[in-house]
Amino acid sequence: MTIAENVAIVRENMARAALAAGRDPREILLLAASKMNDADRVRQAIRAGVDCCGENRVQELLEKQAQGAYEGAPLHFIGHLQKNKVKQLLGRVSLIHGADSRELLETVSRLAAARGLTQDLLLEVNIAGEASKSGFSPEEIPEALAFAAELPALRVRGLMAIPPICASPEENRPFFLRMQKLFIDNGEKKYDNIRMDFLSMGMSGDYTEAIACGANLIRVGSGIFGPRHY
Repeated sequence: MTIAENVAIVRENMARAALAAGRDPREILLLAASKMNDADRVRQAIRAGVDCCGENRVQELLEKQAQGAYEGAPLHFIGHLQKNKVKQLLGRVSLIHGADSRELLETVSRLAAARGLTQDLLLEVNIAGEASKSGFSPEEIPEALAFAAELPALRVRGLMAIPPICASPEENRPFFLRMQKLFIDNGEKKYDNIRMDFLSMGMSGDYTEAIACGANLIRVGSGIFGPRHY
C-alpha cells in the first residue's frame, strides 16, 4: 500500500466513526506522526492530504525541517519535551503536545517571551495514572490551567492523552470518555489565554474509538507510513 492509499483508508475510517457518533468528519484533524520516516515520505503524506505533521524527537524534526519536509502543513511536536530542548522548538512548531509539568510551562513562557512569541500547547493528562508516563493527573488539570493562565507567553489550546496499551481498542473507551468529560468540564473555565480547541487522543490502533469519544485531533503513524523499523 502506498502512503496515499493508507491516508485514504484512514480518512474513510475517520468519516465512518464520526458519522456513527453524529459528528462532522471535517471537524477532526489527522496528524501524520512521522517519526523515523524521511523527508520524502513526509512530503508524500502532505500531498495525500493529512492536516498536520508531528515529530517525537527534536533533532529529527530539525533535520527534516531543514530539508523542507513539512512545507504545506502545520508542524507539531508530539514527543516528551525536555526543558533544555524548548529553545530549539520555539518559532518552529505551531503546537506543542504534551506540556506535562508546571516547570515546563514556565520554561516555555519565559523563553517565548524573550523572543516576543506566544507558543500554543496542549496539557498532557496521565489519564490512567501510569508510573511510566508523565503528565498531570486528571485532578490536577483545573489548577494547571489556572497556573498557565498567569503565564504571559503561552496559550493552552486543549488536552492530550495516551491511554495504556490494551489488547483491543474498546478497552481504552473508559479512558477516552474520562478525557472527554475533562475536556468539556474545563472548557467552561474563562481565561484569556486558554481555549479548549483540541482534544488530542487516539493513534493508529484506536483512533476510531477515540473519535467516538470526542477526539478532534488524532495522531496516526504506522497507519499512514507502515510499521516502523527500529
